[in-house]
Amino acid sequence: MELKQFLSDPRRRNLAVLAAATVVAVMLALGALWQQASRDQPAYAPQEFFPGFVQKVREAARIHVVSKSGGAFDVAFVPEKGWVLPGRSDYPASFDLVRRTLVGLAALLTIEPKTGRADWLHYVGLETPPAGDGIAITVSDDKGHVLASLITGKSVDIGDASGATGLFVRRPAEQQTWLVRSVLDPRSSLSDWIDKSVMDVDRARIREVDVDPAGSAAFVVSRDKPSDPDFKLSPVPHGKNVSDPTVPDGVAAAVTGFGFDDVRPARELDLGNGAVTARLVSKTFDGLAVTVNVQRQGADYWAAVSAEALGPAAAKEAATINAHASGWAYKLPAYKGQLFMTTLDSLLRVPAATPAPQ
Repeated sequence: MELKQFLSDPRRRNLAVLAAATVVAVMLALGALWQQASRDQPAYAPQEFFPGFVQKVREAARIHVVSKSGGAFDVAFVPEKGWVLPGRSDYPASFDLVRRTLVGLAALLTIEPKTGRADWLHYVGLETPPAGDGIAITVSDDKGHVLASLITGKSVDIGDASGATGLFVRRPAEQQTWLVRSVLDPRSSLSDWIDKSVMDVDRARIREVDVDPAGSAAFVVSRDKPSDPDFKLSPVPHGKNVSDPTVPDGVAAAVTGFGFDDVRPARELDLGNGAVTARLVSKTFDGLAVTVNVQRQGADYWAAVSAEALGPAAAKEAATINAHASGWAYKLPAYKGQLFMTTLDSLLRVPAATPAPQ
């Protein structure tokens, strides 16, 4: 592939940037550890835990993770998509975490050998997963050749001025354990590897939210201008009051801080069923409209997101949101799901009766 063609593809260009960042990280790590070694004069000379891996980072095409808590999953590089999660229908993976993991593996430097006894592995968290408490990480290229593989365990403070920690590690086929200087933060939950950048709508922008709760009466919370601190509820049925002037604010902010724990294809949900699906349309002062359809399934809340530009200023943002969210459903944290499912009655109270004059 010609250099111009390689650099024109942002997904492949990310790999080139990753390789350069890895070289810098390893050089800095070596400098820090050798400087510390020259002061402490240890008997063991530090070295790269994965010699030569820094030159092979750009070849990485798959990261396989296994742990007791998170099970086993893959993060894979697909040329036309970038880094994705095959176990989640190729949903985009967090490139930041991919970068930090590969750089962290390449920058591992041995401090000293530790125990080689199999019956002591549990003391440093290095028993083989998924039965044991260790976290296994294997990096391979697009032909399946292993570039780096290890099991990580417990961490300790090594007094590193740059913030690196001591991490117990071993190679999967060996019992010998090592204490290494590490900037690696092993993540064993698939949720951590999901690209969470769906949308970022600040509360200060929100003008109105139209709410159609599942199987309940529709309502609106709105304000006239951004400087208004609170949102007003309408309609307020005869004989009832808003339970507190600030309660509509929570509904208005439902779309802000949008985060999720898991993802799956939206086609697996029946979002056209109004009896079980809540619908919120959040409209901003600058012309963005975000629609979120939320459905409860057992104890879980799943949401589908789409956006529309009500004015030219929001066209680019709406397109970006749709590019991320189209065709996907997101598992919301319970508190956020409950907020999206708010009903009109839950915001109201019956006024206390006025005592009769004596």
